[in-house]
Amino acid sequence: MPDRYVSLSGSVIAREGWTPCRFPSGSRSSFGAALTIASSVFYPSPAGATESELALDAWSGIVRAAPALESMAADVEALLVNRRHESVDAFIVPIDVCYALVGQIRRDWRGFQGGDELWRGVAEFLSRVASRAGVNA
Repeated sequence: MPDRYVSLSGSVIAREGWTPCRFPSGSRSSFGAALTIASSVFYPSPAGATESELALDAWSGIVRAAPALESMAADVEALLVNRRHESVDAFIVPIDVCYALVGQIRRDWRGFQGGDELWRGVAEFLSRVASRAGVNA
């Protein structure tokens, strides 16, 4: 299993560039992990990993803007995207990191919007990912 964390946040992918990938847009944060590059995007939800079909031309556009994505190891690395209203942070991470986030969200979700404790925990999780990728969060 690879153990690399690569920040793509400095790439030229504008917030709008992620829209065709159909990552959800939430009131606080939304996440997407391109686990199967050819056809799907998965994002965490209170029910677990939720799948959305990925348009290949949308993925091609993202890869053109962030060529480091071509180096992702199939089936064992993933793209973790945190798309907020004001910005986008993206990282290549080991795939188990994405599943850990899915599990944390599923375990900690309360009510309709997740609850403050969940969102604090997600922010801490993403801060640890950024730190591992060498980004000062």
